[in-house]
Amino acid sequence: MQIFLARNNVQAGPYNLEQLNIMLASGEVVLDDLMWHEGLEQWQRVGTLTNNQTVYTPAPVNGAEVNDSIINNVTIFPEDNASGNQTDKPVSLDRLYGKPDRKDTANHTKVDMTTNRHHTPHHNVSLNKTQLNKAATNQDKVIGDVVLAPIMSRVLATAINGLLYLLAIFPLVMALTKMDVDYSKFQNIQDMDAAYQYSMTLMESLPSSTLMMSQIMVFGLFALQLVFIALRGQSLGKLITGIRVVDQTTHRLPSFTKLIGMRTLLLFIIYNLLFSFTSFLGFVVVAVHYYMASKSPENIGWHDKLAKTLVVKADSSQLTKKPTLK
Repeated sequence: MQIFLARNNVQAGPYNLEQLNIMLASGEVVLDDLMWHEGLEQWQRVGTLTNNQTVYTPAPVNGAEVNDSIINNVTIFPEDNASGNQTDKPVSLDRLYGKPDRKDTANHTKVDMTTNRHHTPHHNVSLNKTQLNKAATNQDKVIGDVVLAPIMSRVLATAINGLLYLLAIFPLVMALTKMDVDYSKFQNIQDMDAAYQYSMTLMESLPSSTLMMSQIMVFGLFALQLVFIALRGQSLGKLITGIRVVDQTTHRLPSFTKLIGMRTLLLFIIYNLLFSFTSFLGFVVVAVHYYMASKSPENIGWHDKLAKTLVVKADSSQLTKKPTLK
């Protein structure tokens, strides 16, 4: 069970049931906080769900039993008690996540729910450092509960997508190399109509089997890319490099309009127009995007500004839907 918490319009999580009950017992989560997990239609007050107790025992879902133990997965540290037995001393968040105690937690100072996390305005924030620490390195930028994708990973993903496109049109390219193509026809930007007519003449000169094979491969690749982007927020290049597009605010999959309309189809049209004029112009615009991203604190290029998205290291929690906090 993945449990999300909220306080002062700031969301945190996900946590499991044991972590929630530990934080309830220690006072780090209070009864006036809000909570949501799968099975709840909306955010509810923690005390309402626990009957104002400091232990949450959710009702079984579909007949499944829920483990209400709050200590099954908690490590007992011998140095906390000479006898090695667990005491009433609350387990700090630092200990829970396998990190050294800070001075305030070592001196038994109560840690507020908002202490052990990064805070960035306009973004949801997570205290769950377990998965985050696995994905993040010292060089990574962390925004709330996501790790921003390195610029080089994004460049590599774009290069992989470009390579896949070249493979799809490979039969067409091989057929064109066997023809006497006048490339000067494509260099006059002011006479694009003549270039278009010449390209149609070349297409008519190619074998129909070659054209059909190229069309099948290109449209098949395009359809496959759309499926992965719509369902996972990842092109094939991003899937291979382990990165994903998420919404700047929710850090979950963006809406269909943002993901497919703004960031996929619109960009596809823009770059097709740019590369149809000159390949140099298209590559310049791509370079500008990644230069902007490298200078931005949140790795935001003009693609991201246009669609209001972030590119982050992929994590399964980003595919989890949750209601909007009111």
